[in-house]
Amino acid sequence: MREMNVLITAASRRVPLIQAFSQALKRLGLRGNVVTTDMNHLSPGLYFGSKHYIVPMTTDPQYIPIIKWICFRERIHLLIPTIDDELPLFGRHTEEFLATGIRVAVSSEQTNLICNDKYASAEFFLSRGIPFAHTWLPEQLEYAKLRYPLFLKPRNGRGSVSAFTIKNERELRFFLDYVPEPVVQEYLQGKEFTVDLLADFSGKVISVVPRERMVVRSGVTDRGQTVNDPEMIRLAISAAQALGIRGPSNVQMKVDGGSATIFEINPRFSGGIPLTIAAGADFPLWLIEMCRGRRVRPCIGKFTDGLIMACYESAIFLPDEAARDVRKAVAQR
Repeated sequence: MREMNVLITAASRRVPLIQAFSQALKRLGLRGNVVTTDMNHLSPGLYFGSKHYIVPMTTDPQYIPIIKWICFRERIHLLIPTIDDELPLFGRHTEEFLATGIRVAVSSEQTNLICNDKYASAEFFLSRGIPFAHTWLPEQLEYAKLRYPLFLKPRNGRGSVSAFTIKNERELRFFLDYVPEPVVQEYLQGKEFTVDLLADFSGKVISVVPRERMVVRSGVTDRGQTVNDPEMIRLAISAAQALGIRGPSNVQMKVDGGSATIFEINPRFSGGIPLTIAAGADFPLWLIEMCRGRRVRPCIGKFTDGLIMACYESAIFLPDEAARDVRKAVAQR
């Protein structure tokens, strides 16, 4: 196969990820395009693909049929979903896409439903003896036994939206009422890490890269550093194997005194994936190779240790044709 076309959904601000797939195609000497979709004309990631499409929200019943039409029109071979809301949906339809020759880099619907539900995640891992932050529903709280600080966030939230550190009972009662469908977690001490992990389409773990989250902005690593830590790598592999992860995922954990505890897992690319790629773990290139039917050998622990990433803001300026489309879309709201 000398041609490879990739579709990346919910392009949003995922410019480095889109660029990484484009660069991987070039390095492999393949003809092909990276096509992007989003529901918002002003999403900058749209304009870094070879071609882009505006699509409805994931909840629209026509979402999957529209994605299938785009795949047919653009001769897509590899599909990369990127946001939590759509992951269970693509997990449900993976076999349908595969029947038409399209690989979807996504875990099963059930795996994604567990990961999207913070309480279900805690129950899943703790029942299997995998260290995970203790998590309670509001009705399970025994106020007299609680030890502060605690951490409160939406049961099905993403990023750091509506996530709060709770210092006392007064704050707890306020935020339980303020945050829709909240869960309460024990507050984990120590440094925070995201562990990027890639598994092949049969579930074999290919690569694991822990990253210290030195500075976090809006839930995404703004400054980080790779850390080759065997304990974090082992824990991330255990979590991925228990869940049956396929494709990319990221495991969030804290490490205190050498002991690592997971508090969240997302079965998709992380916002800090550029650091992992720069450290030599080229997840996009390996996914393309696997989609071509090539064997990618596991390379656990093989990446540049201590590599630091510092992010900065940039901007794009839309050409006349794209700007006209944006103005038209805004006027129709």
